[in-house]
Amino acid sequence: MSEQKKLAPNSLSFIALTNEYCQAVEHAETATRDEFLAGMLKLLPRIYIVANDLEHEFPFSDYSIEPYLTEDVYNQMRDAMSRVMAEEDVYLEVFVEDMKYSDSPIASSISENLADLYQEFFNFIATIKDATTEAQIELIGLCKSDFRNFWGQSLCNVLRAMHNAYYNPTETDI
Repeated sequence: MSEQKKLAPNSLSFIALTNEYCQAVEHAETATRDEFLAGMLKLLPRIYIVANDLEHEFPFSDYSIEPYLTEDVYNQMRDAMSRVMAEEDVYLEVFVEDMKYSDSPIASSISENLADLYQEFFNFIATIKDATTEAQIELIGLCKSDFRNFWGQSLCNVLRAMHNAYYNPTETDI
């Protein structure tokens, strides 16, 4: 009898957390600034830990994470989060490639970084939901590779900026 492949508990957690993140972003505009920041500060570290602990990487796979998210929806989500973050949306970034060649600080946007993560997770969830277990395992491995090479650093960077916004509010937030 052949062994049936199944998803590891950590993979199931990753799927659930990325889905929860997408839902939080989709409801950002109905949250207050503090509710939104508190929610993200709970979700992002958990996503990082679970992604870091994913079992396998498949940088080259027969499967791919398909681009389901439209540019219009991406912009709607980014704009909604930008409105929630208001003047705190922009922060100085030190972990970007261009910083090596710049004498001046480089600005980044919390809403854009969160929208980029939303795009990654939305496409992942949309691709994985109807896939076979074998495909799901490889798609999770592709996501782990992307975490290592791309979005893991962005998650850390925006987490730092959100931590600062939440725990060191501007005078208009007090």
